[in-house]
Amino acid sequence: MTNTPEHDTTPAPTPAEIRRWRRYLADERSEAAVYRDLAARRSGEERAILLGLAEAESRHEQHWLALLGHHVGHPQRGTLRSRFLGFMARHFGSVFVLALMQRAESRSPYEDDDHATDAMAADEQIHEEVVRALATRGRNRMAGSFRAAVFGANDGLVSNLALVMGISASGVSNHVVLLSGISGLLAGALSMGAGEYVSVRSQRELLEASTPNAETRHKVPLLDVEANELALIYRARGMTPEQAEIKAARALDAPHQESDVAAPAPDVDEHEAVGTGLGAAASSFCFFASGAILPVLPYLFGLSGLTALVVASVIVGLALLSTGAVVALLSGGSPVRMALRQLAIGYGAAAVTYLLGMLFGTTVA
Repeated sequence: MTNTPEHDTTPAPTPAEIRRWRRYLADERSEAAVYRDLAARRSGEERAILLGLAEAESRHEQHWLALLGHHVGHPQRGTLRSRFLGFMARHFGSVFVLALMQRAESRSPYEDDDHATDAMAADEQIHEEVVRALATRGRNRMAGSFRAAVFGANDGLVSNLALVMGISASGVSNHVVLLSGISGLLAGALSMGAGEYVSVRSQRELLEASTPNAETRHKVPLLDVEANELALIYRARGMTPEQAEIKAARALDAPHQESDVAAPAPDVDEHEAVGTGLGAAASSFCFFASGAILPVLPYLFGLSGLTALVVASVIVGLALLSTGAVVALLSGGSPVRMALRQLAIGYGAAAVTYLLGMLFGTTVA
């Protein structure tokens, strides 16, 4: 790679190079604008970090401007993807934009382009890690409710499609299929809501039981210096006896200083308890119901038989593809791969249930 653009000693750029450099220039400008738009919706440290990223993209922009010289031409619009990210950043500023930007930074072509500098290629890799860290903050904040939402919606889609297909395959009337689908929706949504409430409440109570009592630090000055159990606290947290004795001695040598004896244990992952039991229950109920209603829609609108099954399968298939893509965008994975995985799992479960319905329907007949 070259380290500086030298126009006096290098040949004139080819038309293909000019087109590529213009595209790079447009992309750098679009990415800088996305970071600035995100920064406008943030404050404090996150805002400063995003503005720093925008400044770095502007440096890259200057590199391509210098290479293009009088070939720069009229400013090009960024790709459709970058314009979509800009719209999202201006109007929502969500973690989805950061997740998409993380993916964009990881796909930088500069590593294999001789006209980009080594520093630019390194910048893009560092940018990916910076954006990953920012996106992780948002992922952690929404981890609890997002898990309940995805799990609820996916479970509603798959379980009710399987139920509807299994009942329909047994040869019963359209009325029975519709009634079964509505019953499955209500039963599943209530079960999911209750289960999520119990799960989250139990999780929070477990973490609360693992959180040290804050009053303990006030008792340290009152301990008997010659005989006390302070070292046992540190040993219980994983220290060796020698390390625990040293740490306890230091705490006793300065008893009036703030002690970490009431600090949480290092292996307690508190972000797992994001959200409340009622919030998780409501989210799970609503998302399960929103997923479970889709397989029932054809029957609500009067369709029946094979036509209703095909329409229900198509609707659910599109929803499964969407949920898989959303999870992929947030996790930084491949949207196509994860969407197809969701589709395969959902259709696989429905196909097994349909075959069982046909088997039992034939047996009953």
